Amino acid sequence: MAKEVKQLRKQAEKAVRAAKEAADAEVSEELQALARAFQSQADVLKSKKGAGKKQQ
Repeated sequence: MAKEVKQLRKQAEKAVRAAKEAADAEVSEELQALARAFQSQADVLKSKKGAGKKQQ
């Protein structure tokens, strides 16, 4: 699961970089939203991983 979290965070970083480079404001906003979604998914996976360790 750590690998998935790392991949999601990398995708979020790529989306942020693309958003900064986008000439169109709407495209930039969509890429920023995508970055937040990737980050949120990574956070959820990480919290589930932590909760699983506590139960063991």
